Amino acid sequence: MKEIRYFIDSETGQPHIYGHNVDESEVEEVLLRPLKQQPSRDNSKIALGQTGSGRFLKVIYTEDEDRAGLFVVTAYDLRGKALKALRRRLRK
Repeated sequence: MKEIRYFIDSETGQPHIYGHNVDESEVEEVLLRPLKQQPSRDNSKIALGQTGSGRFLKVIYTEDEDRAGLFVVTAYDLRGKALKALRRRLRK
C-alpha cells in the first residue's frame, strides 16, 4: 500500500475525515478495494467503496506527483442518489 497522508483540520489538528466519523482504516479499506473510481476536478480522484462493517464511503484524494503516495482530502458516507446508483450497479 502506498503511503497515505490526510488533510488536517486547522481547528482540531486532527484529520478532516474525523469530522465525518470516518477513520483511517475505513479509508484504507475503500482505497484498497474500490467498487468504483472516477476522476474529479483539480487532478483529484474519487473512490467509492464499502468497508468491512458495511458502510459505503466516498473518498476524495490525489496522488503524489511521483505516485508513491496518496493525499486524502476527505471521506464521508455515500448517501441518496449516489448510494442507490452504486447499489444498482453492484446488483448487475
